[in-house]
Amino acid sequence: MTEIKLLPGQRGGVAAAPSSKSHAHRLLICAALGSDRVRIDCGDISKDIAATVKCLEALCADISEENRGLLCVEPRRRYTADAKLLLCGESGSTLRFLIPVCGALGESVIFPMEGRLADRPLAPLDNLLRQQGMSIEKRGSSLYCSGKLRSGIFEIPGDISSQYISGLLFALPLLGGDSVIRITGKTESSAYIAMTESALRASGIDFEHIGNEYRIPGNQHYRLKGNCTAEGDYSNGAFFLCMGALSERGITVKNMPENTLQGDKAVIDILRRFGAELNICGSEITVKKGELRGCEIDASGIPDLIPVLSVIAAAAKGETRIINAARLRLKESDRLAATAALLKNLGGCVTELSDGLIINGGGNLKGGTADSCNDHRIAMSAAVAACICTEPVTVLNPECTSKSFPRFWENFEQLERFL
Repeated sequence: MTEIKLLPGQRGGVAAAPSSKSHAHRLLICAALGSDRVRIDCGDISKDIAATVKCLEALCADISEENRGLLCVEPRRRYTADAKLLLCGESGSTLRFLIPVCGALGESVIFPMEGRLADRPLAPLDNLLRQQGMSIEKRGSSLYCSGKLRSGIFEIPGDISSQYISGLLFALPLLGGDSVIRITGKTESSAYIAMTESALRASGIDFEHIGNEYRIPGNQHYRLKGNCTAEGDYSNGAFFLCMGALSERGITVKNMPENTLQGDKAVIDILRRFGAELNICGSEITVKKGELRGCEIDASGIPDLIPVLSVIAAAAKGETRIINAARLRLKESDRLAATAALLKNLGGCVTELSDGLIINGGGNLKGGTADSCNDHRIAMSAAVAACICTEPVTVLNPECTSKSFPRFWENFEQLERFL
C-alpha cells in the first residue's frame, strides 16, 4: 500500500477544476451511437472516462486521442459471433449507462467488474430489462448480458440511482417502437438526469418529459456533430473550493461553469450557509474563510459532496447534520462509514447514523493517518482536512484519485501552504 504525507496548514493560491466526467460520459456515448465523427475535449482522462472509452471501442466506435484529452470518436459497429468484453473497471456510470444500450443494440457482452462495483446494486433495473427481452446474469464479478431489448413501458423507482434512468434514456430511442419511462416515488439526483436530457437534445433525440414520465419515440438516430467540450466539474472543483473556505488568504478555482445543470453546483450555496466568503467572476470562484457555523445538509441530491463538506463541518462551530445519505453506503466505499472514520482518526467528533452523520465542529483537527478506503473522494477529503490539522496527515492509497481527478495531487502541491 502506498501513502503520501501531507503537511498541516491552510492553503492559498489558484487551482483549476478538471473536466466533468459526468458530462464526458454522456458526450462520448452520444457520439459513439451516432454516425458522424465527433471530437470531444475531456481534459485529463480519468480512469472512469478511460473505462467508458474502452467499452465503446469494443462495442461501436473507434476512439483515438489526438491531443491531451482531445478524443476523436468515429462510430463503427463491430459484428462478432462471440460476446464482446466491455472493461468497465470500477465505473458505475459506465456499467449502468451501457447495459440498456447493449440491449438496444442487441449485443452479447461481458462486463468484468472491479473493486466494489460487483457489490453495488443493479436491481430493479436488471429485472426490468429482463422483462423487456434481455438476459442478464451475474457470474462471480462479471455480468453477462445478451438479448434484444423490446420497446414498451419501463416503470422504475427514482430513489435508487439516477443512472438507471439515464441508461434507459440513452437506449430507448434506438428501439423499433415507442417507449415510456415511468418513474415512481421521489427522484433523487435529478440534476444528473437533466444532464442526460441535455446531451440527448444536443444529439437530435426527441422525447417528452411530462411529470414523472418520459415518452420516447423509437427508430431515432443520434446526430451529435462537430467539436464538444466537457465542462468544468463542480464535484471535483469542490475540494479546492472547500480548501478556500478553510483559508484566510483564500483560493481561486478556475474552470467552474456559470451556467450548468450539475447538481453539485449546490456547493456554492452550502459554503455560504456555513459562513464562507465567496466571490464569483465568470468561470472563476474565489472562496475565503468566514465565521463558519454548522448547518443541516440534505445529501439526497449531492451525495458526492458529503465527504468534503463533512470536513468543513468539522471546522465549523456547533453541530452539522447530514441527512438522507443512506445511498452513500453503496459507493466506491461505504462513504458514511469512511467519512466518519476519516474525521475520527484525525481527531474530529462525529456520530454515524444509518442514513447520515452528526458532526460537532470546533476549529482544528489534530492529524494522523487517513485510510482512503480506495475511494477517490475520501482521499481528496483527507487533503482538505490537512488544511485544518495541527500535525501531518498520512493518506493511504492516494493514487485512487485517478478514478476521477488524475492530477489532483499535482494541483494540491502547487498551492501555497501557510500556518
